[in-house]
Amino acid sequence: MADTPEKSGSSICVVIPAAGSGTRLGESLPKAFVDVDGQTIIERCVASVPRSLGASVVVVVPADMIDRARLLLPDDVVVVAGGAHRSESVRAGVAAAGDVEVILVHDAARPLTPASVFTRVVDAIRSGHDAVVPGLPVVDTLKSVTPGDTPGLERVAATVDREPLRAVQTPQGFTRDALLAAHADDSGLATDDAGLAERAGIDVHVVAGSPRAMKITTPWDLAIVRHLLSSGGGGP
Repeated sequence: MADTPEKSGSSICVVIPAAGSGTRLGESLPKAFVDVDGQTIIERCVASVPRSLGASVVVVVPADMIDRARLLLPDDVVVVAGGAHRSESVRAGVAAAGDVEVILVHDAARPLTPASVFTRVVDAIRSGHDAVVPGLPVVDTLKSVTPGDTPGLERVAATVDREPLRAVQTPQGFTRDALLAAHADDSGLATDDAGLAERAGIDVHVVAGSPRAMKITTPWDLAIVRHLLSSGGGGP
């Protein structure tokens, strides 16, 4: 197992936070270690990082799963312990990333993300943007609601214009300096690193995502991914 990614000479590091328990998935193992068609989610996620990037990879897992992760993953993948919250785990991964130019933060729970999404994010960073995320147009009609008068019912307050909205995915890409600035204030939590960057005053840009970059959160999501893989539909 490599000690740090610096040995590879890569200018890009992919940090994969995989320290969550995944309670909503309803499995007995942490989400990243759940099997999907013969391989764990984390194995498939790491394998999805395109070799053409020449990127090093850091995986962040629960402290008690480090040995297991090292057995599952290639020897050149760095494995470190995560924190109690996602932001803490990302910071642990960034600390292990070494002095690289670009850092991609990628959810372990998106194991089918196509190589083209990684490439679009990196290309946008290299064209001069500090923070870039993939996203998809929102297709559902969205309503904002307030509590209703009857238990179990909510009152529609307004229909939200979906035209300017994007459902954001990963990998989220940053220059190293931008990501460090985004995480400089560790007093608050965020569901993604782009949110921290926005809070730090960093402009975030969006490139096209992919339906295949869906996130495994619920048993239904897991069933969809298993079906795609077992039916031969799990490729790029």
